[in-house]
Amino acid sequence: MELNIDELQSFMSESVGVTIYDKSWADQTPFVSKKIEKAELCPDGTHMRIYFDPVRFFAVPLNSDVSITEAEWTAYDEKAGLHYVIRKERD
Repeated sequence: MELNIDELQSFMSESVGVTIYDKSWADQTPFVSKKIEKAELCPDGTHMRIYFDPVRFFAVPLNSDVSITEAEWTAYDEKAGLHYVIRKERD
């Protein structure tokens, strides 16, 4: 499944953990607590920007392979070999 802004609606304005992993999932960084403020296409229409505040965002290629569950959204950019992960935080 390819990237779709609507899929992020259930993650918007909620406390989420965000991180980026390498291709092998071996280089795992800790999740950072954020809130997604908005998601929009970048000016050239090739990436979706997922904003955590007015200036900080993930820029995820639109052709990324997306996996989504109720608690987690993951996009894999095959060209860069990166996994972008957004996970709902538990109360």
